[in-house]
Amino acid sequence: MKWGVHVPLTPLDIHNKEFSTAFRGYNVDEVNEFLDQIIKDFEILIKEKKELEDRLGMLNERLDHYKTMEENLSKSILVAQETAEDVKNNARKEAQLILKEAEKNADRIVNESLAKSRKVAIEIEELKKRASVYRMRFRTLLEAQMEMLENGDWQDLEKADSAISLENL
Repeated sequence: MKWGVHVPLTPLDIHNKEFSTAFRGYNVDEVNEFLDQIIKDFEILIKEKKELEDRLGMLNERLDHYKTMEENLSKSILVAQETAEDVKNNARKEAQLILKEAEKNADRIVNESLAKSRKVAIEIEELKKRASVYRMRFRTLLEAQMEMLENGDWQDLEKADSAISLENL
């Protein structure tokens, strides 16, 4: 073994290890029995270590899987939040467009109504003027007719009408 480098023992290393005998040394059978027990315990420990390492690897894989799921969920939540914000912004913009369109339509309707009311007012004034002219002409006609009735010209007309009627007979 080199200094500073630790190489772990294996059950085979323990099994193959041989000790030299010395005067009044240990009982070889007892040492071998103890080494056999150490080999068995060491094999159990190595097996348990391997099982724990496998379990740790599996748990790390599961942990990585859950971390990935967490990241995906976080990203999905962010996307959903951004989408919700986009939907709200689009709805707000659409509402503003609808409101502006409604205001334009309202302005157009008001302007058309004002134009129609002005046109009706002009037509009413025109009708009033025509009625006034008609009344004046009718009054003039009536006055002329009254003057004819009051003058003796009416009798002359009756004579002329009678004379025309007699000649035609």
